[in-house]
Amino acid sequence: MAAVKELLRAENDGTLSFGDYTLTAKTKKDNYEFEGDIYKVKTFSEITKLEKNGMFVYESVPGSAVENFRETESEVAFTVSAGGDVQFTLELEPESEYEVFIGGNSAGKMATNLSGKLSVSVELSEGQNMPVRVAKC
Repeated sequence: MAAVKELLRAENDGTLSFGDYTLTAKTKKDNYEFEGDIYKVKTFSEITKLEKNGMFVYESVPGSAVENFRETESEVAFTVSAGGDVQFTLELEPESEYEVFIGGNSAGKMATNLSGKLSVSVELSEGQNMPVRVAKC
C-alpha cells in the first residue's frame, strides 16, 4: 500500500483508511462524515494527521498511509505503511496502560501521559505494511 489516493475513505468492514505519504505538498480533506462523526485528514510526505470532531486521533512523522483504522473503547487497530521508519502518536485515555502489538508481536506495555498521548516508533522499509494493535490493559 503506497497511499490512500482519496486521502480518507470508509471501508466495507466499517473501518477508515487515510493518508498519502507520497505527496510532496500538504493536502487535506475535511468534513468527511463517517458513522455520525466528522473527520479531517492532513497528509503529505512529512506528516499525516487525523482528527475526529475537531479532536486529535492520529499523527505520524513522517507521513504515512493507514488502512482499516478501527477504534473501540479498549483498543485501536490498523495497518500502517510509510516511506521508511515512522513514529505515530495516538490520543487514548489519559494516564492509562496499553499493550502495543506490532506485526502481531508484543512491543511491551506503555502508559499514556496526562493528555492521553501514546507515541510508538515502527521500523518499516519503503511501502511495507505493518499491522498495529494497541490494547488497553
